[in-house]
Amino acid sequence: MLKFLVVLLIPLTISGCSKSSNAEAESAGKAKSITVAAVKRETVPRAIDAVGTLTAVDQVTVSAETDGTVRAILADLGDRVKTGQVLARLDREKQEYSYQQQQAALARALAQYGAASADQLPEIEQTPDVRRATAELAQAKRAYARATELSKRKLISQEAFEDAEAELQSRRAQYDVALQNGKNLRASIEASEATMKLSGRQLRDTEIRAPFDGYVEKRLINLGELVKAQMPVMAIVKLDPLKVTGEIPEKMTPWISTGRPVQVLVDAFEGRTFTGRVTRISPAVNTATRAFPFEAEVPNPDGALKPGTFARVHVESARVDQVLTLPFVALQYRYGANRVFVVKGDRLQMRELQVGERLGDRVEVTSGVTAGEQVAISDVEMLNGGERVAVAVGKTGS
Repeated sequence: MLKFLVVLLIPLTISGCSKSSNAEAESAGKAKSITVAAVKRETVPRAIDAVGTLTAVDQVTVSAETDGTVRAILADLGDRVKTGQVLARLDREKQEYSYQQQQAALARALAQYGAASADQLPEIEQTPDVRRATAELAQAKRAYARATELSKRKLISQEAFEDAEAELQSRRAQYDVALQNGKNLRASIEASEATMKLSGRQLRDTEIRAPFDGYVEKRLINLGELVKAQMPVMAIVKLDPLKVTGEIPEKMTPWISTGRPVQVLVDAFEGRTFTGRVTRISPAVNTATRAFPFEAEVPNPDGALKPGTFARVHVESARVDQVLTLPFVALQYRYGANRVFVVKGDRLQMRELQVGERLGDRVEVTSGVTAGEQVAISDVEMLNGGERVAVAVGKTGS
């Protein structure tokens, strides 16, 4: 009975081996149809991608420059304001009285000097007092000259001659006093004018104005509130243009300079690209990151971008390299390594790669393949290497 069973098992084993060999032979004879693409040598302009922050070029907290009670608030949170636009008005009664007082003081000094306005002051010698003193001095000189001549002829007494001499000295002293008074009046006019201008400035300061075009970020006062000089009133931010800050890797700094174009993307506007230019690059490296901080100016005419927003920044450099590239879809990632499958005759050969930057739908390759080699780009995740393949007509990728 045992001998009979052994004889039966042997034919079954031989039959199973025969079917497996036939299946392998059939499989070996059938080639897998694939799509391939060539490894190319391309000229690639280098760029950097960084994460930055949008900030305002101009952002300021406007403060009061004089004391007063808030009488009117003419701008509020979110309002767009123009340069010089009045944001708030303070009570101005006291400043008006002070200004009128200084105007009167200046007018009095001008009248004493004999001038119509502070802009057209005559020379000191042309003031009324000095002109009168000049005339009296000239008359005294003539009288003294006559007295001297008559004294020589013994036609007048010594007393009359001494009176003429004393009169001349008196007129000279009066002239000097008038000249000094003219100088003092001129200085008084200049001081009164300066005081009046200061009073006028304090009067104008009761109107708090926007220093530049922008938007009200914060309102910090209330109607009827008493404000003091240097007290914050409103925060104004300028939205056009904005600047974006980021860092340039140390190795790329030789190829990036001011004026280089940048592209800015923000999550709030998916698919929209904002363009700008590099305006400033720090001369010193950030020792923590080994990178150079930079700023780029980004036009924002419609106010879409907002200060404080995170942004992805793409900066074009002046560096251009010759590199090998292949389609990104050709990569298979396994066990921490990137692999591709190169067509060698009618078989696929697996290669491990070192890759560089992603370049759109292609990727830079630093080692593992050579220019002109054909790599599989279809069913890549199902490949293992060693498969027999045939490139289908019309199925060669770019």
